[in-house]
Amino acid sequence: MKNNDNRRSFIKKITIGGIGLTAMPSVMMAEAGSDTPDKVNETLQASLKQDEKNIKRAYNTSYKNENLRRVAFPIGGLGSGMFCLEGSGAISHMSIRNRPEIFHEPNMFAAIAVKGKQTVARVLEGPIEEWKMFGQRGTGNGASGSNYGLPRFNSAVFTDRFPFATIDLEEKDIPLTTQILGWSPFIPTDEDNSSLPAGALEYKFTNNTSETIEAVFSYNARNFVLQGGQKGAIKKLSNGFILSQEGTTEKPHLKTDFAIFTHEPATVDYCWFRGGWFDPLTMVWNTIKEGKVKAQEPDSDAPGASLFVPFKLNAGEQKTIRLMMAWYVPDSDLHIGDVVVDPKKAESADCCVTPYAIGLEEKSTYNDRNYKPWYSSKFKGIEEAAAYWKDNYEELQKKSAIFRDAFYSSTLPPAVVEAVAANLTILKSPTVLRQYDGRLWSWEGCGDDGGCCHGSCTHVWNYAQAIPHLFPSLERSLRTTEFCENQNFEGHQQFRANMPISPAKHDFHAAADGQLGGIMKVYREWRISGDAIWLKKMYPMVKTSMDYAINTWDPRSKGIVEEPHHNTYDIEFWGPDGMCTSFYLGALNAIIKMGQFLKKDISKYKTLYTAGKKFMESELYNGEYFNQKIQWTGLNAPNPVNEKSFATQYTSEALEILKKEGPKYQYGTGCLSDGILGGWISRMCGLEEPLDVEKTKSHLLSVHKYNLKADLSDHVNPQRPSYAAGHEGGLLLCSWPKGGMLSLPFVYSNEVWTGIEYQVASHLMLMGQVNEGLDIVKACRDRYDGRVRNPFNEYECGHWYARAMSSYGMIQGLTGVRYDAVDKTLHVDSKVGDFTSFLSTNSGFGTVSFKDNKASLNIAYGKIPVKKVLIAGKETRLS
Repeated sequence: MKNNDNRRSFIKKITIGGIGLTAMPSVMMAEAGSDTPDKVNETLQASLKQDEKNIKRAYNTSYKNENLRRVAFPIGGLGSGMFCLEGSGAISHMSIRNRPEIFHEPNMFAAIAVKGKQTVARVLEGPIEEWKMFGQRGTGNGASGSNYGLPRFNSAVFTDRFPFATIDLEEKDIPLTTQILGWSPFIPTDEDNSSLPAGALEYKFTNNTSETIEAVFSYNARNFVLQGGQKGAIKKLSNGFILSQEGTTEKPHLKTDFAIFTHEPATVDYCWFRGGWFDPLTMVWNTIKEGKVKAQEPDSDAPGASLFVPFKLNAGEQKTIRLMMAWYVPDSDLHIGDVVVDPKKAESADCCVTPYAIGLEEKSTYNDRNYKPWYSSKFKGIEEAAAYWKDNYEELQKKSAIFRDAFYSSTLPPAVVEAVAANLTILKSPTVLRQYDGRLWSWEGCGDDGGCCHGSCTHVWNYAQAIPHLFPSLERSLRTTEFCENQNFEGHQQFRANMPISPAKHDFHAAADGQLGGIMKVYREWRISGDAIWLKKMYPMVKTSMDYAINTWDPRSKGIVEEPHHNTYDIEFWGPDGMCTSFYLGALNAIIKMGQFLKKDISKYKTLYTAGKKFMESELYNGEYFNQKIQWTGLNAPNPVNEKSFATQYTSEALEILKKEGPKYQYGTGCLSDGILGGWISRMCGLEEPLDVEKTKSHLLSVHKYNLKADLSDHVNPQRPSYAAGHEGGLLLCSWPKGGMLSLPFVYSNEVWTGIEYQVASHLMLMGQVNEGLDIVKACRDRYDGRVRNPFNEYECGHWYARAMSSYGMIQGLTGVRYDAVDKTLHVDSKVGDFTSFLSTNSGFGTVSFKDNKASLNIAYGKIPVKKVLIAGKETRLS
């Protein structure tokens, strides 16, 4: 590094002209030999660039060089689809048709032609990444249909400030400083404007020369919406065009419109040259490279369209061309599950039958067989959607910038800020859907060509902490689904919701962690919203759920989850374990507090809580961490061989293991990273730790000690290795430091999941173990530094996996900042000394600053009424 510093210093001086060759250090002279000054400078610049490539990227900074390889930043609305802005400026992952299309790379691009003695034209993107040239679909045939062969800028630097991203382009033959800004609205508490099917790219050009520059900007797109063998059309739009395809009676979901337009007067070519082979793109580039504009009326079978904006810049002048995009795909072929009416529930006065009984505004009688996106209830067509985007652009940009500025004013560790922001992009990905009536419904993640693991899966979405704070009403809609459509009269909850949302079948196990977590989350939503009426309406269903959990998993009233219980690892644990029993204790604590507020009899729950806490701390704690007591006899459940489960087959070989070790897929004496997950969920929901704090801390430190690996090259993982492998580091789901590893431990046990990494890190931070928490965060984000993986796509069972939104919990982990709308109290419990950090509530957002043991609140948007402040539990006032 010292040598690099010497080189930097020397290059800076020689470039400015501060010294001549005679002042060159002798070591540099030796390296330079007898080359000319220009050659020496060129050699040193190249050497410095290589040095920069070898320097590890700092967290929360720009992406460039090799860290730019995999960058793809989602742009779009919550539940409305997305496209990605790559680090180079290219568009990819075009997923606007109510499903993921992760490798859909449409041929659409911006270009600039600068006129002069010789017109110079370039695509407004950085160089094509090498990995694109071979190894993805179609590259073996030469990547026909792409625009990879068109000339581009020499370099790009990508900087994200969610929901905005900027790309600085450099090209020696283009005498303009060029920057791209990509964004789409994101305004906490305003879920509708944050759900628009829209995005924008702003191209800013600055003339830093002493001459006047004349140029032509263009945006060009093949009609990429065509699918299903249907003919398409390109339609007129003011200062732009609409790529379009109609649906059919049998397949209405094929109807797709994608609008591209600008606020500038533009000349539009609505019909690219029609011909065979590569004729259309060849002719488009002929127009661009000559600095011309072309006007062409719409015609049938148009391959694509272009818009042109000529402009002139005097010396020192600047111009920004705003390119807006909107889409409209009002139907889908997405349908999951059958409607099942529970007659007992329909007759019960204590259970609501429709979501509107507990506070959701009914927007329509939504009875369509297939999913329809929320925005189709707001807009009648693409023209309305595009007009709304255009008319409200400045206001939405201003409000989104208010969020950005508040969030990034944080003084928290850069790795944490980066991790939280990177995973907010999940909310713009196809993982998230909003159905016609506005309710949230989500996958666990995105498969390449469809959603992965349906139904707002309760045990996965337990981890996701962003939505309840940023868009609380949407999070409450998830509770509606869980306790209404997904819960039957007896209290059994189906942990996967139908789409469209409707009463679900109850033909499989309830998920213990999902169902018990939901009870804690009802408590959280009440404290975040302050809505006692909502709580009163929810409580009867919450009580039914709690009583079902007791009767099913703790029929002997021991205060532990003992009977076989399905969970997030897609298997059943047999016998009491730390993970699910900590959920049980958290749920009992939550219903006790809700019941006390509503003046209900909660004595039974108190007795169970006391017994369970004692059992877990004495019987499930080995002096260092919590584990599992495997049990499969003496229970109400039948033999494990006859238990209904996912792919848990007992072949003759497996039966031999059962005799020796017990049921397949347990963790026994293992140190489970999720081993006290219910304690973390409790804290995230505004509840206290359900277990002894010192034992909790010991467990978390054991997870850090045994499960965090700096290098996985010797780690055996026969499961799904691409999450972390080789010389990468990561937090294993489980280890067996004291022996006792089973022949067939629970599935996924050898893997690394970012959602678990962040929940453990956050919990460690809550315990004051900040450095240990940061160790885990850094190991995770080092894997997502852009070289091998997209920094904005933390995947697990699919891209943009929901569990990774556990990262939002690190804000609370480091600061203890939490706003309680019930008693209008601001909580602060700093683990990092003085800080400034982001805060989002049901009614507004801003920042909290903590200095000299005093807290101050800066409201950036909306309102946050505070009556009192608790700093580490002690009451004080805002400074």
